[in-house]
Amino acid sequence: MSRRAGLPVLLLCAAALLSGPARAQTLGLGGGGGNDDTPIEIFADNGLEWQQQGQVFVAQGNARAVRGDVTVHADRLRAFYRDEASGKSGLWRLDATGGVRIVGAQQTAYGDQAVYDVDQQVLVLSGGRPRIESATDRITADQQIEYWDARQIAVARGNAVAVREDRRLKADVLVAHFAPDTKGKTTVELVEAFDHVQVNTATEQVTANRGTYRMETGIATLTGSVIITRGQNRLTGCTATVNLNTGVSRLRGCGGDAGDRRVRGVILPRELKDQQ
Repeated sequence: MSRRAGLPVLLLCAAALLSGPARAQTLGLGGGGGNDDTPIEIFADNGLEWQQQGQVFVAQGNARAVRGDVTVHADRLRAFYRDEASGKSGLWRLDATGGVRIVGAQQTAYGDQAVYDVDQQVLVLSGGRPRIESATDRITADQQIEYWDARQIAVARGNAVAVREDRRLKADVLVAHFAPDTKGKTTVELVEAFDHVQVNTATEQVTANRGTYRMETGIATLTGSVIITRGQNRLTGCTATVNLNTGVSRLRGCGGDAGDRRVRGVILPRELKDQQ
């Protein structure tokens, strides 16, 4: 059964029905704990449709869902609710399609599609090279970005890139860990990189299998088949520490046999002289 009603009526219904627990959050619209019954308000230029049999609200045309300090913008929103054991109805999933923009207090996420699972507290962004931006950081990916609200991490998959100012880290998969800074603002604290890792500075490129990057210090630690390239000069080893603030890189060999512990390099003296 599908029913159409005026905007004020459905807005009140949505506010009453879609009111699960919430907590202090960034890009999440719901939560698994806490006693805050902050409602979700739904707006749309072309009206709202309440499909009672399917237990879903559909908002069309410049649609918005607002809860606390988080707002979801999209061409179309679908809010799914269910009957809880307590006898109340609660939101368990929100789908957004078309020009998705999710605005939090300190972060904004973009994509063509988004799905928020309230039980898992996971937001999945896809389409149109999804990205998450804050005042200092930017994370993009070709495939999708998952934002795990309770764990305060974002997982970017497929040609993923994390950028802060002129610092750039790229890999097949990036896992960004968020934490409040000294001013209480949520920023990226640590990024883990997996497979085809690449770090670029003003003068060199470093590639490896795995890596970690601490945003505050600007230091990246890379492991596995490390290659440092500066112009035509090339150094290889097992681990490297790259300070993106100073441009200083330290390369180490592997453990095991003496031959494996060595760092190898091809250096062109003329090019070194030109770089001095």
